[in-house]
Amino acid sequence: MKTDTLFYQLFQQFPSLLFQLIKQPVNLVENYQFDSVEVKQLSFRIDGVFLTKKPELPIYFVEVQYQKDAKFYSRFFSEILLYLHQTELKNDWRGVIIYPQKSIDIGEKRRYEALLNSDNVKIIYLDELPNEELESSLEMSILDLIISQEKKAIKKGQ
Repeated sequence: MKTDTLFYQLFQQFPSLLFQLIKQPVNLVENYQFDSVEVKQLSFRIDGVFLTKKPELPIYFVEVQYQKDAKFYSRFFSEILLYLHQTELKNDWRGVIIYPQKSIDIGEKRRYEALLNSDNVKIIYLDELPNEELESSLEMSILDLIISQEKKAIKKGQ
C-alpha cells in the first residue's frame, strides 16, 4: 500500500483530520490550505503542508512514516528548516509525525531532543489512538480501517 498517496488524498479530502489528530479545534481548518511541497535544491518532498494566510497561526508540516528509517528525524527537520529558509513566511510552525505504530519509529532522536520535546512537534501512533476517538468521525473511521488487520478492516468497512 502506498501510504503517502493514501494520506495525501485523505488530507486533501478531509483536511480537518489533522486537527482531530492533534486535538485542536476542527474549525481551524477554515484558515488553511493543504498541499504537498517540494523544497528546491535538495529535492526534499514534504508529505503535507497546511499553509495559512493568517500570520498568527502556525504552518503545519505533516509526515506519514510507514517504513523504518534511522535518518527520518534528520530529514524531517531539514525539510522544515529549508522550507522556512526559502520562503518569506513569518508564521510559527508545527510538525506532525504520523506512524502506524511505535515500532516503526526507529529514527535517531538524540540530536533533535530539543525540538521533539517542544510544543512544536507532535508524534502520533495510530494504533495507540483510543477506539472512541477512532469512531468520532468519518475521517477518523477511515484511519481506523487503514490501521486494522485486513479481516477486521473488511468487516468494519461493510
